[in-house]
Amino acid sequence: MSRDARWRTLLELLVERGRLDVEDAAAELGVSAATIRRDFDGLAEQQMLVRTRGGAVVHGVSYELPLRYKTARHASEKQRIAKAVADLVAPGEAVGLTGGTTTTEVARALAVRGDLVSGEFGVSAVSGVSGAPALTLVTNALNIANELAVRPQFKIVLTGGVARAQSYELVGPLADGVLGQITVDVAVLGVVAFDVTHGAAAHDEAEAAINRLLCERAERVVVAADSSKLGRRAFARICAAEAVDTLVTDTAADPEVVRRFEEAGLRVVTV
Repeated sequence: MSRDARWRTLLELLVERGRLDVEDAAAELGVSAATIRRDFDGLAEQQMLVRTRGGAVVHGVSYELPLRYKTARHASEKQRIAKAVADLVAPGEAVGLTGGTTTTEVARALAVRGDLVSGEFGVSAVSGVSGAPALTLVTNALNIANELAVRPQFKIVLTGGVARAQSYELVGPLADGVLGQITVDVAVLGVVAFDVTHGAAAHDEAEAAINRLLCERAERVVVAADSSKLGRRAFARICAAEAVDTLVTDTAADPEVVRRFEEAGLRVVTV
């Protein structure tokens, strides 16, 4: 296992458990204790964890794993969810995408959708070619804008704002200013937690505020979340469950949790 792979695995285990011992981590990853100590020291230098005697702990109770260290956990579920979300979008619509691993997969699914790649659509807003864009995509996520900017069939609108290193999302008054001037047909939310009582939530309050504003500017709201996010709550609320029209999740979702969302008036799509 490469160092980068070990680091990603160690950080994910820390997020799940809150604490790791050197010996236990070494046994789990199949490497020596000396290697894990060096890994912990390297991650501590990057302020990704706090070293303790014989192990490491996460930074506080509201720890957020930076996007660049998030691996393909639940990858197949996220890809299925992304395709299902992409299928909910009609050609010509304006789509808002928040940041996150699942919404990044949604962007990729839209980019390869056959009816959006070819056909009557042009890119008049960007290149002067006649015809309308296949989609107008509004996002505050730098990585999503970077991936989609090379797709001539899309019109890409990137908000301003201050970049968060953890999620590559732009936040703050500059982002507020752009979102306050536009409307979208559908807002696709990536969340860290979604619960019937507590609603959709993020780790960071500035990120949640931008996502909330995007919801307010949308005709309909779709939450794209794998089953591990459901029935949980997080620090910063984005919106109430009742503000969401559709939840797209995977088939591992607890049937009771799904039922509660449906009773709250949401359409739930499991894939």
